[in-house]
Amino acid sequence: MTDIEIALTNIGEIATRDIAKGEKPKGLKENIKVVKRGGGVAKGARDLYEKETKNSAISKNNNLSYDYTDDKVKELN
Repeated sequence: MTDIEIALTNIGEIATRDIAKGEKPKGLKENIKVVKRGGGVAKGARDLYEKETKNSAISKNNNLSYDYTDDKVKELN
């Protein structure tokens, strides 16, 4: 992941946590609403970042250095 991808993930998670702390949702339906709102905060940040920088916030690169083969991890180094 790139730095901006990590930052946007953190923004979404922190926003979701803070919304949940304030509203104390109960049950799956209420929690889904909170999660969508937290994701909306990250989406807003992504849109603004892309508008201002004229760059995509999402990369096509996969920085994983391993591959799964028959349920075993094989390092690619």
